[in-house]
Amino acid sequence: MTIAIMNRLLGAAAFALAVVGGNISADASVRLQISGMPSLAPLLKEIATSVVTITITDRSGSEKNSSLDRGARPRQSGSTHDLPVERRMKPTGSGVVIDAQQGLIFTNNHVVADAEQIIVSLADGRKLPATRVGSDRTTDLAVIKVQAEDLISLKMGDSDRLEVGDFVLAIGNAYQLGQTVTSGIVSGLHRTNVGIEQYEDFIQTDAAIYPGNSGGALVNL
Repeated sequence: MTIAIMNRLLGAAAFALAVVGGNISADASVRLQISGMPSLAPLLKEIATSVVTITITDRSGSEKNSSLDRGARPRQSGSTHDLPVERRMKPTGSGVVIDAQQGLIFTNNHVVADAEQIIVSLADGRKLPATRVGSDRTTDLAVIKVQAEDLISLKMGDSDRLEVGDFVLAIGNAYQLGQTVTSGIVSGLHRTNVGIEQYEDFIQTDAAIYPGNSGGALVNL
């Protein structure tokens, strides 16, 4: 699949970016309940382990890709703000495991564009170094790779089958608080002329997207 075609799988909430996954087994809706009450928890247990947090080290001194630049933060002794610029770790976004055997992770290009070092944090607590396999600025897409066992990949959804009104969930490391889930519907399809990327064919959703969600998953039921 080419990087241009993969752009069709981008989700946009207020035109923020998230990777589209989904298409869990066809009978998933039957299992969406706990103790007789409707719940999305069974679905999330199947897919949340495929969503990772991405942290980078760069030499720019800028934190434009990090949620940490929203609001003033006091300088504290021993914090990462005291580290030399070239050693500062910046939590920048999220990613989705798309090939467990090869360790391939899909994310947004702006999450890793300035990275000297990339660290991927898995849902089970493991932190792994990653290498950049490829990236494309015009579509804001990137693929990175880790060496790890027991990864779980998320199946790519078919954006051509989406309809306005479909229920969706957005999963990512919102505000660097840890994995966060929001819900909504598909609000629009094939959004262009947004002015974000050179190539645009976006899915719009009203599921809340926050700083740190970039590169995370947008999944259907």
